[in-house]
Amino acid sequence: MKRFLFFILLLPLVAWSGQDNSHYGGRSAGMGHASVSLFDVWSTHHNQAGLGWLKTPSAGIFIQNRNLLKEFNYMGFAYAHPLKTGTIGASFTNFGSNLYGESKAGISYALKFSEFISGGIAINYHNTRIAYEYGSHSAMTAELGMQAYLTDNFMLAAHLFNPTRSKLNEYNDERIPTIIRLGLSYAFSDKVLTVLEAQKDLLHSPTFKAGIEYNPNDMLFLRAGVGTSPSLASFGVGLKMNQMKVDIAASYHNTLGFWHELSFQYHLKGKKTK
Repeated sequence: MKRFLFFILLLPLVAWSGQDNSHYGGRSAGMGHASVSLFDVWSTHHNQAGLGWLKTPSAGIFIQNRNLLKEFNYMGFAYAHPLKTGTIGASFTNFGSNLYGESKAGISYALKFSEFISGGIAINYHNTRIAYEYGSHSAMTAELGMQAYLTDNFMLAAHLFNPTRSKLNEYNDERIPTIIRLGLSYAFSDKVLTVLEAQKDLLHSPTFKAGIEYNPNDMLFLRAGVGTSPSLASFGVGLKMNQMKVDIAASYHNTLGFWHELSFQYHLKGKKTK
């Protein structure tokens, strides 16, 4: 009972971070969670347009911990598979414990309209569950994304999450947030990539994020990032070993404390389809 009451007291923090398309993957976590202009298997969640640039099938898993509490574990997987026309993807995430939990399952599709522009869409199923008489609630959401190279090293990106303002619960007209993100990435060289991002939840003040990635050699990636609302600072390290990539990140939020994340990506061998 004490544990349940303790968790209820923490629900405002959970509600702040839950069912809001929270970002995952150690790479973006180490870059201030600025992800709208990145592309890898985690584009199934961050910006589906990024799937359009992938050349081979990719799979990934991640685990994230918030505030060093096992009740705040956040984990999931993603898979992307290029086709002759477009790329399909699937993802699943789960957050919380048997007292309070959230899950999201999604399917996505991306298509390159040219060598410079890619667009993507996703359909998701969300479920929120609370122990005892509170029960569970579910809803569907959609996502739309676009990425465009203005030059070989400069990209603009946009993403819209939940344009229909899907309702999660009739009580108090509880809705899943609608979030708009705009961003850019600029590669100063083959070794240095910078990202900037602005995010606006329709019901909250805008947030801004920035990150940098330094790739001193073929194996090692060093990352750092900052953000606002809440203020955060992050850093991360990535290791690439043949077809496997491991990314580790840590960030500190002034209201939510420490977050730690570990993710793995595996690029399957096979004939390139695009």
